[in-house]
Amino acid sequence: MQISVVVPLLNEEESLPELTAWIERVMKANGFSYEVLLIDDGSKDKSWSVIENLSAANPNIKGIRFRKNYGKSAALQVGFSHAAGDVVITMDADLQDSPDEIPALYKMITADGFDLVSGWKQKRYDPISKTIPTKLYNGTTRLLTGIPLHDMNCGLKAYRNEVVKSVEVYGEMHRYIPILARKAGFRKIGEKVVQHQARKYGSTKFGMERFLYGFLDLLSVSFMTRFANRPMHIFGGLGVLSFFIGFCIIVYLTVAKFIFAQYRMTERPIFFIALVSIIVGVQLFVAGFLGELVSRKAPDRNSYDVSKIVNL
Repeated sequence: MQISVVVPLLNEEESLPELTAWIERVMKANGFSYEVLLIDDGSKDKSWSVIENLSAANPNIKGIRFRKNYGKSAALQVGFSHAAGDVVITMDADLQDSPDEIPALYKMITADGFDLVSGWKQKRYDPISKTIPTKLYNGTTRLLTGIPLHDMNCGLKAYRNEVVKSVEVYGEMHRYIPILARKAGFRKIGEKVVQHQARKYGSTKFGMERFLYGFLDLLSVSFMTRFANRPMHIFGGLGVLSFFIGFCIIVYLTVAKFIFAQYRMTERPIFFIALVSIIVGVQLFVAGFLGELVSRKAPDRNSYDVSKIVNL
């Protein structure tokens, strides 16, 4: 099978018939063998009934239903585990992502050799209250991760099947799949300008709180990808720095006491700053040491993904 289209959804009964018909037209026009995986993330409307009817009419359409709402990351993870296509395309169910982009995305994976291609909605049909925070969020993400994508949160992406089988998407980490993929060793990450269409049915399922959660998740994934297997590098480094600053202040106060005897060390506020700095430094160093002990006991400490073996 050439393409698996994974579509996480929540309360999208109105858009599903139009979306699946659009996907089918694109696939037939290009002669692709395909499947569409519709992941119902605990919808409270008639989305599941619509999926059952669509699946009965078209064997290429498959559905998975959650008992309750687990979130987009969970829906994508389950969809990835069932995807059988050589190329996996993800898109939202609200018709803001265009299936007409599928052939070009497929070509970038199969012909151009990309591991992952992320869509970039360069021209958006969203209110300014959404577009400005999105630009700030994407700029911060590029700065912290070093991955030069303009629209990290775009739902329209394409992957080699090996990529989606190698990453674990949990929590709200669906925004950071390119980071997780790079951590797993997939370095060829591309970007394509894609169409963005105004929402036709229903309303958005994400509020302003997603920017706060997204930033917290960004800090989490940045830490995990860099220091998960070497916590001493971050905690120990910060601990040594903090301890050194406190130690230098103590040395300065000691020298100043003998030169300018009119002050006692404990009468100067900077003394207490030095004391706190030393204590925090020791605590951070111990935290790094304990983190190393926990990390070395992990069962997958020496588990590595081997892609190819020749003449072993």
